[in-house]
Amino acid sequence: MKIVALSGSLRKDSYNTMLLRACAELAPSGMEIEVVGIGDLPLYNSDLEAAYPPAAQALKDAVNAADGLIIATPEYNRSISGVLKNAIDWLSRPYGQNSFARKPVLVAGVSIGKIGTAVAQSHLKQIMTYLDANLIGQPELYLGPAAELFDASGQLTNDSTKELLAKALGTLLERAS
Repeated sequence: MKIVALSGSLRKDSYNTMLLRACAELAPSGMEIEVVGIGDLPLYNSDLEAAYPPAAQALKDAVNAADGLIIATPEYNRSISGVLKNAIDWLSRPYGQNSFARKPVLVAGVSIGKIGTAVAQSHLKQIMTYLDANLIGQPELYLGPAAELFDASGQLTNDSTKELLAKALGTLLERAS
């Protein structure tokens, strides 16, 4: 089973990217998680749909071939990042070729604060619902404070968080099967 993981952060030491790497390490047997970058996408412009930009097409091809998705979002101004919204726009277009439709999607997020991107995840779930994704509602992954979850090298060290991720990945495995 192939799962594509998208981080809504471009920061080199992004906690959300660290979270996705931890998911890849904790993936159950039979599940392969590939973290796919979104930083090379041009800004969405419907004028470009006729000649889909190569970076957008590569992302669309990866998501279309996947059995499910994990999206880890930071929280910027109580919403998702612009770079994540841009990737979603490319993946949902052109009209009639929505890559999210009926695809199992696990939403997660980690932050330096205690509410762990809850507001951004709520916004992201609204978008995914509109795009007809098969959202996983439980367990919810509002993770933080990040400094208590990861060590200096970016490794997830918190055992209860590892257990929660394993449970969430098991649910994704069931939905994507």
